Amino acid sequence: MRAKSLADLLKKGDRVAVSNVTGREATNVSYISQVYCDNIVGGWSLGKAGQVIPVPAAHDIPVFGQFDELVNELPDDQRPNKIIVYSPPEAVYGDVKEVIEHGKDCVDTIYVITENVSVEVTAKLRRLCDIDHFDIIGCNTLGVMNAHDAVRVGAVGGDNPTEAFKPGSTCIISNSGNMVNTIASYMQSAGMGVSYGISTGKDPLILTPLKELLRLAEKDPQTRLIVLYVEPGGVYEQEALAMARDENFQKPMLVYVAGSFAEGTDISLGHAGAVVDGGNTSASAKMALFDEYFGLPVFNPDDQKEFGMMLANTRKGLRVNTLHDLVPAATTLMSAMEWERDMMPASPLMLKPWLVGLNSFTRKLPSNLVPHVDTIIEPYGSLIKKYIHSGLGRTPSRQTMRNASHASSNDGATPRIYGYSLLNLMKRGSFVDAMLLSWLGEPIHKPFESRLVEMCLIAALTNGPGTISAQGAKLSASAGNSPNTAMMATLGTIGEVHGGNGKKAAKMLIDVFANSGLNNPYDREHGIDLEKLASKFVAKFKKTKAAAKEAGIDYKMVPCLGHPVFNKKTVNYDPRERIINAYLEEEGLYNIFLDFYHHLAQELFNKQATNKVHAVNVDAAISCVLMGIAWPRLVDKQISYERALDLPFMAFALGRVAGAAGEYLDHRETGTAMDMRIPVSECRMLGRAKD
Repeated sequence: MRAKSLADLLKKGDRVAVSNVTGREATNVSYISQVYCDNIVGGWSLGKAGQVIPVPAAHDIPVFGQFDELVNELPDDQRPNKIIVYSPPEAVYGDVKEVIEHGKDCVDTIYVITENVSVEVTAKLRRLCDIDHFDIIGCNTLGVMNAHDAVRVGAVGGDNPTEAFKPGSTCIISNSGNMVNTIASYMQSAGMGVSYGISTGKDPLILTPLKELLRLAEKDPQTRLIVLYVEPGGVYEQEALAMARDENFQKPMLVYVAGSFAEGTDISLGHAGAVVDGGNTSASAKMALFDEYFGLPVFNPDDQKEFGMMLANTRKGLRVNTLHDLVPAATTLMSAMEWERDMMPASPLMLKPWLVGLNSFTRKLPSNLVPHVDTIIEPYGSLIKKYIHSGLGRTPSRQTMRNASHASSNDGATPRIYGYSLLNLMKRGSFVDAMLLSWLGEPIHKPFESRLVEMCLIAALTNGPGTISAQGAKLSASAGNSPNTAMMATLGTIGEVHGGNGKKAAKMLIDVFANSGLNNPYDREHGIDLEKLASKFVAKFKKTKAAAKEAGIDYKMVPCLGHPVFNKKTVNYDPRERIINAYLEEEGLYNIFLDFYHHLAQELFNKQATNKVHAVNVDAAISCVLMGIAWPRLVDKQISYERALDLPFMAFALGRVAGAAGEYLDHRETGTAMDMRIPVSECRMLGRAKD
């Protein structure tokens, strides 16, 4: 590396330039950084030359069209030596290459904030920088903080860097950028401040590996302790520990390895590089590597004295099992190393709620279980005081959405769905995955879910030209309308009876399983007695049906059971549902909701509530598939009840409107004008002439 110590990565007096500086995120972060440390000399963004990002409390940030213009037009004493790359993934290579070409006389370090840069491009960046002797950090870094000099690059420290980063002797090196901030706050409770906070990034290829950063940390006179936040994937930790052994690394480390809970599951840690890709790259394997290096078992806060004695001999460090154990582990390590604290410890780690609504339970609970209401910081205190009488905590906060969206965004370069680049989604090529992201707010991680939803969409395409929705499209074609009108006509013919039954089915399933303790709808060993649930439902249904008949009023049918076409046998099946059910069986998969529906259809017949075993129709199958996807998110309150109810209806509508477009095209090309009109001779008047 070009850098010889951590100060060479970032220090007071460094001059920073930002690519794509007019992008939303780059502008926001640059503004906050400029207010905090006033170290940005300019930025560049194609087509935005001459603009200025005003910063009232510091120097404004001038915008240039390209990097060479920035270098040529700024005075020599303002030319940047640090570059922050905020460009979209497809533009990163070009921007870094431009910096290398035009910044050889001034630039020494490049920080690539952009995530999801391809491995091929990342490898090329490393090669380019090695050839021309540039240091490069990322990709997907959140940046670097030098707490002693009170300067940063990137978004490390968030909107208020001084809150988490107090000057001290701890260097934090983390795969996760946000965890740099979190750990900095934790260390304050141990009386330790921060020398440097470094986000390495966690794309599949990390440009500056851990071993290089450890070498810089060892040479930094202000750093006594190194805290590592480690995720699965990559061999960087293995290489770093080999280096530490070979070079007799002297400074102790505190290590937290994340991700062991996800082993053997489809759960993602959210970083592209946090994927196990061979030996020693899983969370548990990395834990073993650190334990072997330290020569100690994982830290136990209940045995601080014993660990202190062992540390006095090994002096290499500790691994903790939970993040909040970093505080007692740091205290134990400082005692063993005979260090003074950097500062008076901040308030201990504990729950500090702003609002507590225990009401009468306050008198019944032991005093140590009743949380103390903490002072609400501003501006939140004033806002809560303003809205406390209008139902705060009982209803979701609302705002005008005229020009805002959680579901989509576009910064002028990259359209996004819930923050995920549409361009990357296009490259992956799965419409269903992208659609589910836009409906759920987060990606799905089980490939079979995508396949099931695709089958549902295909099943919804058509059930023949006689269906109401197909008739809507054909009527529109017969009247000479355009395709979009025909598709709207199709949607207009879908309602509670035709297509909307899926929403009723979803509500029924939520009601039935609400108190069952169900967490994983795909677990065949769920431990729930479905026959008992079905029997209880049927008993209530029969009682309601009998009361309605006695009163001479209509009763509510069980949603999505039976079909006017597939309804002629003693035991009936909808062939579309059979395909979905067969796929589950062939793949060794299970869906508790579909299983319950079959129990319910049989139990209705067994208890003589119906005269045949009704088909579990395609609307039910769609509801069961979508509820399987929605249920864990509903339980964890990641999606709303209303959204879960809407999903099956939207899936049916999307499939059917696509199928109806085909009906429109066929009818327009082969039908005759007005051929959907019913002749007068076939129409009946149900009254008599009044004139």
